[in-house]
Amino acid sequence: MIKLTDVTKKYGTKTALEQVNLTLSKGKLIGLVGENGSGKSTTLKLIAGLNHPTNGEITVNGEKVTRKIASSVSYLSELDEYYRFFTVKDAIEFQASQFADFDMEKAYEIMKFMKLDPEKKLKHLSKGNRGRVKIVLTLGRNAPVVLMDEPFSGLDPMVRNSIVKGLISFVDLEKQLILITTHEVMEVENILDEIVAIKDGSIIAHDNVDDIRKENEQSIVDWMTEIYE
Repeated sequence: MIKLTDVTKKYGTKTALEQVNLTLSKGKLIGLVGENGSGKSTTLKLIAGLNHPTNGEITVNGEKVTRKIASSVSYLSELDEYYRFFTVKDAIEFQASQFADFDMEKAYEIMKFMKLDPEKKLKHLSKGNRGRVKIVLTLGRNAPVVLMDEPFSGLDPMVRNSIVKGLISFVDLEKQLILITTHEVMEVENILDEIVAIKDGSIIAHDNVDDIRKENEQSIVDWMTEIYE
């Protein structure tokens, strides 16, 4: 479903990604982990068609990625950008107007699960609740690829665990691929099928989470500690 072939991305003299080869299949929830500045956000932006690789090729469902790939990719940015004058309801309706695959019924179901007031203006929401709105807008689409860059940032630790578990009920893993970057590794470990580790712009590991647990008898955190030594 997603394939990166010899992908390099440079910003001026800085190399963000270098010769990355990665293949991800649908029907899986995949974690992309690494230190700040390792290339996680750059990888998602390239797959979403928001940036272009300096070298190499990226395809989604066999289609070369351009800006038009947005019709197949639902992307949650790590940035806290929104129309401040919108209410939660306005934001949902605007998203529905932009994407043919947006499911209003599902979006309102997620909104209720997130305990959001549809009449509340975004400018009056806490950072955590604005993060919840972004999750609603992203998962409200029935896109084959869902990219979520630090979706749990700013969420109260007391509710983060229940939100992580709730994500599973709002995705269709028979038809979708979910790729998440997060620092909250312990909280997402139980929902991940695969994990990809990136360091200094290079993929250093890509493993099945069950195999790590059963064959290596390790938690994801232990696995990360070992490979990042």
